[in-house]
Amino acid sequence: MYGMDRVEMGLVGIAVLLLLLALRVPIGVGLALVAFFGVAIVTNGNVAFGLLSNVPYEFIGDWSLSAVPMFMFMGFLATEMKLTSSLFGAMRILLAGLPGSLAVSSVSACAMFAAASGSSVATSASMSRIAVPEMLKLGYNPGLATGAVASAGTLGSLIPPSILMVIFGIFAEVSIGKLFAAGILPGILSAIMFCLMIIVRAKLNPKLAPDMVEKPSAADRIWALRQIWPLPLLVVGVLGGIYAGIFTPTEAGAVGSGLTVLIALVQHNFNWMRAWTAARQAVEGTASIFIIAVGAGLFARFMALTGVPDFLAGSFLTSDSQILLILQLSLLFLLLGCFIDSIGIMLLTLPIILPLLHQADVSLIWFGVILIKLLEIGLVTPPVGLNVFVMKSSLGNLVTLPQIFRGVSWFIVADLVTLGLLIAFPAISLWLPSMMR
Repeated sequence: MYGMDRVEMGLVGIAVLLLLLALRVPIGVGLALVAFFGVAIVTNGNVAFGLLSNVPYEFIGDWSLSAVPMFMFMGFLATEMKLTSSLFGAMRILLAGLPGSLAVSSVSACAMFAAASGSSVATSASMSRIAVPEMLKLGYNPGLATGAVASAGTLGSLIPPSILMVIFGIFAEVSIGKLFAAGILPGILSAIMFCLMIIVRAKLNPKLAPDMVEKPSAADRIWALRQIWPLPLLVVGVLGGIYAGIFTPTEAGAVGSGLTVLIALVQHNFNWMRAWTAARQAVEGTASIFIIAVGAGLFARFMALTGVPDFLAGSFLTSDSQILLILQLSLLFLLLGCFIDSIGIMLLTLPIILPLLHQADVSLIWFGVILIKLLEIGLVTPPVGLNVFVMKSSLGNLVTLPQIFRGVSWFIVADLVTLGLLIAFPAISLWLPSMMR
């Protein structure tokens, strides 16, 4: 097959893959199946079997990928060793007096938790059990209470250290350290936008978020500051070491895990059984990611053989406008986010869109931040909205799914405003990376 025949075969492969995903075939399996049979048809069976044997070995043998299990281990350790258990209570005291203070405290606590865990799902699951019942008990609107935690939980994808950033950096072959730096200001901006939206809504309609009765004293605020010191220390230790050149982003996950254990020992919270639980969770999570990643690696080879990326580049790059390309891709990712999980979307699409971005000379650091912001929005977008279902599972019958989805709709609007700012002003993402050596 030559010329358009190969392109047509590649497009058929994409259609078959989407059909398999609609039939609930696991995304890693679907990617690998389409890639294997596609390569066999385009070339021959020997080439397909060669790819099937070589690509998994080459991919999993990549030293950079060791950052994934170590950052996951760091996040699970921080949770299991109770480094995050006092976050909400401390932020509640520190932010008392603001309109909608409990919801604002939830967003702030989620942002700090996300910085330690790197996982949106873990952030939402943990904080929902702590913050939402407290807000509901004090008369908060169920939509506002659940929407704040479900949406702020997505910040785990953007605020470094982030598992998604590590995976994007490896696939896109860009500096993970610079990606981490690029995510800091957008992550802070996202949290600020959520807080501003809560404050404005609570000010306009006080029934949404009744004021707290107790007024914390200066001693209470000092106590609160003492409760949250482990997480800033952990984040500064990991990111500071990367930016100072003391260790690489690949090594940072291991350093962060060791620092987490050290903090737990200082706080007398270390427990071998909890450490084993964290290790098991990290292994399970890593295995799931690697299966999808291997399938994506095979699919990337199939796409390259068919010439689909070049064909799409010729079709979409009809103008020199990078903004227009970013807007087109944003619409695509917003649509995919309604149906597919974050890692699946990223690894499904990168083999196709990276060549387009290279040809359009788009900064992959800038696009990486935009992509992760889009994936964050997908985590709370119906009908799938993984964070919403995680929250419903955590809270049981306290709230209903329609209540949560109505609540997150306001936060999706805030996210879209943030996304627009990130697209219109690339310097928000690129200023800190430009300061690095």
